[in-house]
This record gives sequence, structure tokens and C-alpha cells, in this order.
Amino acid sequence: MRPADRRRAQDLDAQLRVFSRTRSLLGLRNPAYRDAFLEQLVESIRRIQYISVIRTRDVSPLRADPSSDLFDPLKAAVLRHRAGQIDEAFWLAFLSVYFGKSRRTGWRLAGDVYGQLGSARRWDWARISGRPRAFRRWLSAHEGTLSGSDGILRQFGNHRKYESLDASSPRGPAAAFEGYVRWVAPPRTHQMLIAEVARQAGGDPRKTFDRLYHSMAVASFGRTAKFDYLTMIGKLGLAPIEPGSTYMQGATGPQRGARLLFGGKPSARLSATDLDSWLIELDRQLQLGTHGMQVLEDALCNWQKHPGRFIPFRG
Repeated sequence: MRPADRRRAQDLDAQLRVFSRTRSLLGLRNPAYRDAFLEQLVESIRRIQYISVIRTRDVSPLRADPSSDLFDPLKAAVLRHRAGQIDEAFWLAFLSVYFGKSRRTGWRLAGDVYGQLGSARRWDWARISGRPRAFRRWLSAHEGTLSGSDGILRQFGNHRKYESLDASSPRGPAAAFEGYVRWVAPPRTHQMLIAEVARQAGGDPRKTFDRLYHSMAVASFGRTAKFDYLTMIGKLGLAPIEPGSTYMQGATGPQRGARLLFGGKPSARLSATDLDSWLIELDRQLQLGTHGMQVLEDALCNWQKHPGRFIPFRG
């Protein structure tokens, strides 16, 4: 650990000890487990802060070019946001979560779909929102190529590794894109959607997040994908929202991690409701800031995989 990270881990450790006086953290009694959890917390803070960092830096135009090896939908979203192309920024954020970044092939799959495999056209927001069913026909015609028939490997990211490119699948990209367009409901814009839900939530960022989370009916977008997408548009500054809990109901890795943390083992009989409540208390104690619930969710998910030693998440 770097000196600054070590100091942060020491501060977090002190707060964990204070918290454990009122609520037991059985999973941290083993010193190796405790050290690994602290490192995962620090790593999660740094990873989540990365988005805030790229929002302040110069970004090459090539990051928005799907034909370039430098294509990055998150950095492209930053560029589009700066240019006032807000709907496109939201759409790029969605694509980043839908396809994910593969450890082996990076953003190649997202770029090849967005850029229509190098054609002059793109499946940008204007095209996909105006002709969502046309995408299904395009995908059906190019499904083989995207699956590697041209000898080029393209992969979904780790959180999406079980998804399919099948154009006819009710869980495939065509169904997901059509569902996303229905959710936004053009000609309503993304900003109009957020503003409408925020009014219903009384302007509360956490209640707005919750309403969006429960309203988002997109094929193959379960608990993790919805959480990742909504936290991403918050971090990108596209919407004034933040999660008010870790949304443990339906979680797998994060729930195992939370059970380990509070119950001492991943199989501890603890309800998702209780885990969410206790993590909200822990977030207040640790003072992790606006993105605290995501920090905890992310750290718990990665920690439970190897609780006795720190292994950084790399996609």
C-alpha cells in the first residue's frame, strides 16, 4: 500500500473498531481477514473515485471513436456531456454497463456494436431511440461476426459474462435496448426522466435513485446491472442521485460478503433487510461520502472471494 492508502486504511480500521462496540463484526476477528477487508475498502474507494478524476482531465477525442483501439464509453460519455450531448452521454454510460469491459478484449464488444463494426453509422442514441427494432435486424445479420467468426475475440465484461448476443433472445441486446428505450420513453429525454422522478421523490437524491432502480425494466438488467448503471450516471454527474443502501435483496457476492462480515461466515442466516440496515449504519460510521454504499457493496463483493488475502479486482 502507498503511504496515503495506508493512512486511510488505519483510519478506517479505527472506525471499524468503534462500530464493533455496538454491532459485532465477526468476520474481522481473523487478522488476515481484517487486513484484506481494509485493503478492499481502500481499493474500492480509489476505483470509484477514478470516475470523478476523469471528469476533470483532458480526454482524447479518440475515446469516443468506436473504430479506435482507444475507444472507452465512459470517457466518451464525459466528452459528450461536456459538449452538451446529454442523451448520448447517458446512452454511452448504459452501453458501458451493458457490455462491460473485458479483461482480455477491453471495450471491443461495446465499440463494435456502437460503431456498427466499423461502418460510417453508429448505434447512437438518435438512431437507437428512433429505430430500436432496426437494431434487432442489424444484430441478427452480424451476430456471427460479433461472436468471432471473423477471427476477432470480443467478450462481455466479468459481471456480464453469461450474457448472449442472440438477436432473438428475450435477454439479448436487442431486447435490452428496446426495453431501455421504452424506459426513457422518447421524445422524453434522459434529463426529463430524471427530473420527473426527482419531483416524485421530493428532490431527495437517494429516493430518486430508489425510484429509478425499481422502475428500470430492462431485459437482463438485474440487481447488479441496475445498481452499476445508476451509480455510474451519478458519478459521471449526469444525474443528482446516490444509493441509499447496498440493495442486498437479490445480490450474490455482496450478500455473501455482508454475511461473512456480520455473521462470521458467508452462509450465516441473516436477512437481506438486516444486512442493508447494518451497512447503512456502517457507512455512517466510516463516513465514506456520497458513494459510500457503492464502496461497501464493491468491497464486500471482492473480499468474499478471497477473504484471507487481498486480491485486487481487475475485471
